[in-house]
Amino acid sequence: MFKKIIGLALAFVVALSFTTQSTSHANDIKGHQMVNELTYWSNLGVIQPDSKGNYNPNRAVTRGEFASYITRALQLPASSTYTFKDLKAGNGLTLDIQAAAGANILSGYPDGTFRPNEKITRQHMAGFLQKALRYSNVPLDGQPLTFKDNNKISDQFKPAVATNVYYNIIRGSHTKNGVFFDPQGNATIGHAAAFLFRMNSTIESFAVKEDDSNAGPVVTPPAPNPNVYYVGKISKGVIDKNSTVYFNYDQAEAALTTSGSNLILKGDKIIKMSAGIASAADTKANTTTVYADKDFKKSLSYAVEGSQFKYIGSNDQYAIVQLADTKGYVKIDEVTLTPTSLIKGQDFYFVDGGYLTHRTYNHILQKYNWDYVISEAPAFMQRGMQYYSQDGVNFYSDVFLTKKVGTHYPYFQFQSIRQPSNYTAEELDNMIMTLLLERQAIPTSPQYAKAPIESRLIGMGQLLKQVEAQYNVNALFILAASMHEGDYGVSKNALSKNNIFGIKVFDTDPTLGETYASRDDSVLAFINRYVNLNYAPQSGGYAKGAAPGNKTSGMNVHYASDPFWGSKIAGHMYRMDNRFGKKDYKQAKLGFVSYENGHLVNIRTEPTTNAPVQFTYKAKYVGETGVFGYPVVIVEETTGSDGYVWYKILSDNNPPAKHGWVRADLVQLIPGN
Repeated sequence: MFKKIIGLALAFVVALSFTTQSTSHANDIKGHQMVNELTYWSNLGVIQPDSKGNYNPNRAVTRGEFASYITRALQLPASSTYTFKDLKAGNGLTLDIQAAAGANILSGYPDGTFRPNEKITRQHMAGFLQKALRYSNVPLDGQPLTFKDNNKISDQFKPAVATNVYYNIIRGSHTKNGVFFDPQGNATIGHAAAFLFRMNSTIESFAVKEDDSNAGPVVTPPAPNPNVYYVGKISKGVIDKNSTVYFNYDQAEAALTTSGSNLILKGDKIIKMSAGIASAADTKANTTTVYADKDFKKSLSYAVEGSQFKYIGSNDQYAIVQLADTKGYVKIDEVTLTPTSLIKGQDFYFVDGGYLTHRTYNHILQKYNWDYVISEAPAFMQRGMQYYSQDGVNFYSDVFLTKKVGTHYPYFQFQSIRQPSNYTAEELDNMIMTLLLERQAIPTSPQYAKAPIESRLIGMGQLLKQVEAQYNVNALFILAASMHEGDYGVSKNALSKNNIFGIKVFDTDPTLGETYASRDDSVLAFINRYVNLNYAPQSGGYAKGAAPGNKTSGMNVHYASDPFWGSKIAGHMYRMDNRFGKKDYKQAKLGFVSYENGHLVNIRTEPTTNAPVQFTYKAKYVGETGVFGYPVVIVEETTGSDGYVWYKILSDNNPPAKHGWVRADLVQLIPGN
C-alpha cells in the first residue's frame, strides 16, 4: 500500500506560487510571519479561503478545520468507517473528518461527538500530527520533555508532544522564565500552516518507503543535519553523543542537567563543555576576533588560528574566553572547544638554562611550535616544572590557572619603545653579523646558507641609531622586529621586496607584501606608517601603549595576530642584550598608567595640575586583573606646587615631544623593574 503526500509532483507549481501569490488573498496574508507556509498550502487547496476570499491567519483554528487540513495534505482516501453524531452526513467537512478518522489519525469524544467547531488545543493538535506521522510510516521517535509546564501536559498526550518536539514540528514558547509548551492553549490558522509544513518536511525526510517488489521496507536515512543539537560526554577518550535530537539550544541545555552529560554539540561540533581549552578555529580569515559585546560590534583583539584561549563559558552563539588578560566574546563558529580529557597539548612555560622559555601549541595542527626565550627566569620557578599563564605575567602550576605561583613582567616586553638603546651603531652591526654567521652554521636551516652575504639586515646599525634619534623609537626594538618578521633579513619578502617587517603580509596569504626600493625605505615605512602613526602616540587608532606588550596592553593588542608577538620581540631584545653587553636590561623604571574611578589620565607639560595638557591617555580596557594600563618609562620624580607627587615620563607623543608629567598616584609601578 502506498501512502501519499503532496510533494515533488507539485514542486514546480509550488515554486511558482511563492512568487506569483494570487491577489485574492495578498492583503490577507501578505507580510504575515507564516506567509510562505500559508501561500504553500493555499495554492495547493489545503487551506481554503472563506466566502470573502480571506484566510484569517490570526484566527484560532478549529478541530474540524485542522482535521480537513490533514486530510487534504495527505490526500487521504474517503472512509465511512467512523461517524460522529454531531456531524451532518454528506457535508464536505464531515467527509474530511471521516477520512482522517478512517486513517486512525483522529477520534472523537466518549459521548460519540467530534465537536468540529471547538478550538483545537495544542496537545490535541500534537496528537493529530503524531498519528499523521505514523500513518506516513515515520518512526515515532521522541525526546525527554523539558518544558517548564510539563506537569500540565496530559499523560496520554506526552508521547505525541515528545514526537513533535523531536521532529521540530511544534516548538515551545520562549519567555524570560524558560520554555513553555502551553498544552491547553490554542493555535491560529497561521500556526497550523507552519505545523503542517514541518510535518510534510518530516514525512519527506524520514518516512520509511515501501518497495513495489514487496521485498520489505527500504529506509532512506536523512542526510546529516549540522543544525540540530545533541548532548554527550567523554567515554574512554571518545565523545559519546546521545542519539536524542534537540532542535533548539534551549532544549539541549535543559537536557544537559538531567541526562548526566557535560557536552552540548551542534551537529558534531562541541559548543558547550564543563571544562577544557578554547582555541581559534580554522576560518577563512585565519584569525578569530575577541569582542567586548555579545553582538560582536566592538573588537578588543584577535588571534591567529590555532591559538589558545582560556575557556570560561559558551552557548550556541558565542564563547566567553580570555586572551592574555582580555576577557570577551568570540563567535562560536570561530572557536574550537576541546574538553579537558581530549587535550593533546597546550602552551606552557619552563626554565631552561636559567631562562624563562615558552613552548606554544598549535591546536589545529596538533603539534608544538619551536621554543623561544623571553627573559631571565623568575626566582619562584624551578627547573623540571611546567608553568601555565594566559597573559605571560601571572604564572600558575596547574592547567586550570587556579594555583598561582608568582608574577613576572618580562622587562623588554613592557619597556616603552621611547627608551633609547645604549648600543652604538658599530655594536649593533656586530650583533647582526655574529648572529647571521651562527644562523649560517645551522645544518638543518638551509635558508640561512647565504645569510652573511644576502641578509637585508647587514650594515643596518647606523640607520637604526639615526632613526632612534630622529623618531624616538628604540634601535634594539626595531632590530628585533626586523629579525622576527623578516627571518633575520632572508625571508622571501625581505630578499625580493626589501620588506623586512612583513608589511601587508596577511595571515590569509603570506605571499603578499609591499615592495620597497631599498631596505631603508622599509624601516621608515615601519616607523612612520605604523609605529609612530597608529600604535605609539595616543592619537593613533590602535594606541594601547608604546611597548611590545601582549594581547591586553601594548602594540601586540592590534599589531599582530600572533598572541605572543610582543613576548617574542622582547625575547629577541633580551637575548641580544644579555649576550652582547647587558647595556639595556632594567636600565629604566617602568610603570603602567592606571585609572582613578574610570577617569582619563592627562599628561602635562609641567608637574602641576595647572600646566597645559600635552596629551590624554584614552579610555582603555585594562584586563580582568585591572593592571595592564599604558606602559611608561619613569625618568624623574618630584613634588609639584599643587602638593602631588609627579613622575616625569618618556612621552608617547612623536618628536619633538620628549617628556611629559603624570601624577604618581595614577601610575602603578611594575614590580621587579
